Order: sequence, then structure tokens, then C-alpha cells
Amino acid sequence: MPHTTSPTATTTTTTTADTTTAPPASASVDALPWEELVTSALLGTDRRPPAPRGGPVPVDAPAALLDAAALHTVRRRAGLLPAVPEAPPEPAAPDPRPALPEAARHRLAHLLADRSAPPGGGRRGTVPDLTELIPQWLAIANRRGFRAPAALLPPLLDAARARTDLRPQALAFAGPRGRWLAGLNPDWKFALRGSASCAPQTDTTDPDAVARLWEEGLFAERVALLDAVRAQDPPAGLALLASTWSAERAEDRLMFLDSLRSGLGDADEPFLEQALSDRSRNVRATAAELLSALPESALAGRMAARAMSCVHPDRTGEVAAIAVEAPHECDAGMQRDGVMAVPPTGRGERSWWLGQLVEATPLGVWEERFGGRPAEEVVTLPVADDWADELHTAWCRAAVRQQNPRWARALLGRPSAPVASGPGTASIAERSKLLAILDAEERASWVAGFIAAHGLSEAFQLLGVCTVPWAGPLGRAVVDALDIARDGGSYPWSFSGVMGLAERCLDPAEADRLEVLTATQDEQEGASPGAGGYWSEAFQRLVSTLRLRATMEAELMA
Repeated sequence: MPHTTSPTATTTTTTTADTTTAPPASASVDALPWEELVTSALLGTDRRPPAPRGGPVPVDAPAALLDAAALHTVRRRAGLLPAVPEAPPEPAAPDPRPALPEAARHRLAHLLADRSAPPGGGRRGTVPDLTELIPQWLAIANRRGFRAPAALLPPLLDAARARTDLRPQALAFAGPRGRWLAGLNPDWKFALRGSASCAPQTDTTDPDAVARLWEEGLFAERVALLDAVRAQDPPAGLALLASTWSAERAEDRLMFLDSLRSGLGDADEPFLEQALSDRSRNVRATAAELLSALPESALAGRMAARAMSCVHPDRTGEVAAIAVEAPHECDAGMQRDGVMAVPPTGRGERSWWLGQLVEATPLGVWEERFGGRPAEEVVTLPVADDWADELHTAWCRAAVRQQNPRWARALLGRPSAPVASGPGTASIAERSKLLAILDAEERASWVAGFIAAHGLSEAFQLLGVCTVPWAGPLGRAVVDALDIARDGGSYPWSFSGVMGLAERCLDPAEADRLEVLTATQDEQEGASPGAGGYWSEAFQRLVSTLRLRATMEAELMA
């Protein structure tokens, strides 16, 4: 008898099957991975419905998507396991320096908060620029030996991160606690790189500790260690460097070699002579530069012999003069001694070689070469065949390299002399390097004379090498020149750089004397429109800045 199924049974079976194979829409959406829900949300439920492949699309797709996302979120949160706690960091090293006076602490907080204020743009007005006073505040605080407040270390490190010129003073002020804090925040990792901030914690008098740090330390730690050992005991520093020299990378050898500038002496000559054969051209050049700074070195003697064969007394005329015959080739010996064979673009080969020979020659050689004449007379001798500029410029570089104040003084000449007719070089940049060799008082006196004779238009770089605060004669020369420019109807914004420098470098005691310059003058015929108002604002800002600097210093002296 054939098997039959009742309609009721058939209906029941079908219903059961439908319930198993076609779950509700919301359940199917809940089963989707989180990544697919995110994709559907980004593209839109119309373009990417939240449904599994081949499954039905929910009637209200946006609501189903949100329900599924909420359910996933609860699952993800509930499924998180508690994290294993890390060991707390070691505490920062103690900082024995005294705390800041309360008024100075509030001042620093104000300066650092103002650092992030948006610039005003356009006219600066009469309000001091607090951002530019941060370096000076830090310098005074470091001289006084104060400790940075813990709460202000984060904004201080942020300021140093934004401005590289702040870093040496800021990191010195931050001290060991600042370095400790920088190790916990990748944004402040710059504080762990430089040798100034990586001062070795190792006792440099302990040979075993020094050897261990030299072998195992990070590069910045090794540079700092070499600098520290070299400062205390130059031969020991040289021995430390020689112990691993052949195994160092070229770029590291260059940095380490630069550390020998501290305490450079005749005992370093054998090591530097060997470095002239180094594989790296930059290492060879640095070794040659250091050897040329040792007047008694063999390299200095070789370079002097070459230079004297090119530069000699001119005996063809009735008056003393200098004759020049530049080298015709750059042989292998010259190149080993640091002479670069290929000149820069636009520079002649022979003049390029001559300049390098003269630069590396001890300056005392020329006084003997020209009959015992002092430097002041040698630099004034006429030079044949238009070689004067090349020869004098090379002498300037030699004076800077050898830190010879007598030759620097001779090459600078009188500050009142026309720039183009001086005995040395017309380059203001070269003159600023020569000035840096002189002591602070003589430097300020020379620049004051230069400003009195030539004004401020070419003096900006020269002012930058003068000790702060500017000495009385220099400060008065700058203010007088600004006053003359104002009375002459000059564009005030042409002197904004000098005015900004004056705000930072003038002696604060000059504020009362400058008060008279803050008045607005009547517009002069032919003057720039509105110049009087600009000049008045500039002098008001100068006076208020000087008074603020005086207050800052008093707060740090309390």
C-alpha cells in the first residue's frame, strides 16, 4: 500500500524547515564579522546591505546595522581580559638643585603658556614678545643653578621639541628628572639623543666602568663619554678612541674625531697623521684641519712649504709687495694632506688650491716670510695680479681655524674704514667669525665703531656675535643709529630684525634713557606713510621688554 502524507503533516514539516534554514533578518546580521559591519557603515546600507551572502536583506537595514554594532560592542568589551600590569618605572635620579622662587615659577609658567598663543600677525604693537624671552630666562635660571618645577617639565619639553635653539638650555634646566620623563614619552626622545642631555652617569675615573660604557653604550652615550674623558684627561680620551677606531663606522669616526678639538695638542699628532689615510674623505679632511691647527705638526710644515712656494715677496718693484703663483696641479700628497682637488662650481682650480694651502699654513710663517713685519703690516702689502682678495680671504679662514686674535685684529682693520677697502675681507660673515676670536669688550667696541661709521644695514650679523647684554658703548651706538634712521624717515620695518635683537640684548638699565624715543613724531615730508606711529610702537615695545627683562632677572635673584 503506497505511503501517504497528510496535508497537516506536510504543512508542519515545511514550517519547521523554514524556521531552521531562514532565521530572522536581525539574527543573520548579528552573525556578520565586525569588519563587514564597518564596511557597510562606510559605504552605506543601500550600496552594501548588512546581510550575509545569499541571505535575505533586512527590511530596515540601517536599524539592523546599528543593532548588530551595539551587540558586537558589548561582546568585544565583555571579552576583554584584564591586562597584565607592567612593572612601575624606576624613579628619577634626585636633583639636588634649589627650587625656583615662587615669582620666577609663575613667570616661567606664563612664558611657556604664551608660547602656544597664536601670533598676532601684522603690526606687533607695544606688547613684549614673551616667546623670545624664554631663552634668556632659561640662561639666567641655569646660571643661578635652579631646579625645574616638576609640573612645568611637560610644557618645557614641548617647547624644546618645537624649537631646537631652546634645547641646550631647556635640557640643562630640566635636569635628570626631565631626561627620566623624556624616556617615558616618544615625543620627547630628542632629549635622549644629544650628548649634552646624555651626560655619562659613569664615573670617568673608574677605568672598568669607562671601558664597559665605551664598549656597550649607545652612540650618544659614547660621544658624551669621550667628551667627558677628553675634558678631564686628553691622553686618556685619545687612548679610548684609538682602542676601537678601526672597528667604528665612518660616520661615527667623524663624530668621534671632532671630540679631539677639546684639549687638542701635539700628543694627538701621531693619531691624526694616521687618520689622513682613512677610507672616509670627511674623516681625512677633519684630521687635516685639526693638524693644521697645530703649528708644529708635520702637516703644518708641509702645507707651509707649499704655500711659500706660491706666495713670496715681489722683488721686481721699488716698494715691498707680494707676488703670487698659484699651484698648477693638486698632486697625491696635497690630497692626502686635506686639499680637495675638485673646486666648487664657478671657482677656478688654481685659486681653490691656493686658498686651501694658505688656510692650512701657520700664520706666523708669513711674518717671517716678509722680513719680520707684524701682521698689521703684512696684510696691508699690495698683492700683484689681483690675487689680494683670494689671499686675504684665506688668511681670514686661517685666523679663525688657528684662533689667532692678533691676525684677526689685523684683518678686521679699523671699523671706520670702508668695507670694500679693508685689509681682510668684505664678507660680513667672515668678519663676524674674526670678531668671535676677540674678547667680549674688544668685540663690542669694534662693532660699536662699525655702526657709528656705517649704520645698521650691514651690522646685523656682527651684532649676533656680541656678548649679551651689550656693553654700554655698543648699546648706545645701536640706539643712536635707530634714532637716526627714525629721524631720517626710513622704513621702520626695515630695521625690525635689529629692533628685535635689541629687545633681547640691550642692557635693561637703558630703559629709562629710551623713554624719550617712545613719543610719536610728526610726519615728515618724504617719509614713509605712518612711519612715525610704527617707530613709536617699536620703541614702546623695546622699553617695555627691557623693563620686563629687568623684572624677570630680579625674580630669579630673589
